[in-house]
Amino acid sequence: MNRRLRLVPLVALLICALLTAACGQVATPQPKTPQTVVSWAPGLTPLPQETVVKVGMKQVISDAGILIGMAKGYYKDVGIKIENVQFNTGQEMINQLAAGQLDVGATVTAAGLLNAMSRDIPMKVVADKGINVPGQGYYRLVIRKDLAVVVKDYKDLKGRRIAIVGTASLDEIALVRLLEKGGLSTKDIDLQVIRAFPDMLVSLANKSIDAAMVIEPFVTQGMAKGIIDPWKEPSEYDPDAQTAFLVFGTSMTTRPDVANRFMAAYIKSVRDYNDAFFKNRNKAEIIDILCKYSVIKDPALYDRMYPTGLNPDGYVRMKGITLDIEWYKKNKLIKSDILPNDVVDNRYVDFALKVLGRYQ
Repeated sequence: MNRRLRLVPLVALLICALLTAACGQVATPQPKTPQTVVSWAPGLTPLPQETVVKVGMKQVISDAGILIGMAKGYYKDVGIKIENVQFNTGQEMINQLAAGQLDVGATVTAAGLLNAMSRDIPMKVVADKGINVPGQGYYRLVIRKDLAVVVKDYKDLKGRRIAIVGTASLDEIALVRLLEKGGLSTKDIDLQVIRAFPDMLVSLANKSIDAAMVIEPFVTQGMAKGIIDPWKEPSEYDPDAQTAFLVFGTSMTTRPDVANRFMAAYIKSVRDYNDAFFKNRNKAEIIDILCKYSVIKDPALYDRMYPTGLNPDGYVRMKGITLDIEWYKKNKLIKSDILPNDVVDNRYVDFALKVLGRYQ
């Protein structure tokens, strides 16, 4: 009995020692895990958790700023996962951007887009996605090869059957500017609407049309088949054109942390594209990526095509946007007095350039 009593204090002391040790372990501060920094963007940290960004695009060459970043992991580095969404029409894309169901649209100027913006819906043009390089225009009027000796000047287009993929958009504007060089308008030609560029080549081959506004790779393919002549350089008739651009929908403009990081990855990708096609740096790697991710799978085409111009510093051509808006207003296709600064928001490119610096 006495022995048991003597053990009680010892047991009590042991329990106290264990409790003290446990408390000491809980109180000990744990070292903080250092925040990851994006290796190619000094000072930029990724989003705290992976965020899906839905992008509407057709996976053409002018989408290189998205496709290259997907392949090289730039979007993943900043915490973004790209989900590609396909659309049957441009208006369908515009509707989903406005509704917040699509985050980013890779598109062109159109009356429907500007009318949506004029309703105070927070969607904006935010970056360049395609311009003609002087002397190497990738979007241009082509004419039938057999007409090249006859249709030599702008005025020679009078009465000709000329095709575009759609009206009240980029394609009609580009054609109007071209015709104006010869003192003509769309009333002076036989305007045809053919919704797909491959079908235009077929129509040119069977001589049901005389000319068409065509984009690469169909320009190069048509020339290789002896169907078309590339005719005049677009820098002569539409030097300030902003052919394509990126649009942020309401779900992006209301999430600046996501929007800014997306833009940093986009500009980084566009610079890789420029390095490859205009400085011949890592060109084989970039062509391999584009063959894998874009709709153009033939690597030989990339050396023959007119290259798509992509501004390595991201900004759109404000003069081109302004001229487009003026045309829509003149033709009563815009319902309000929208201004260029209502359409374009440069804050995301500004952010990217603060992180990446200017292109060298």
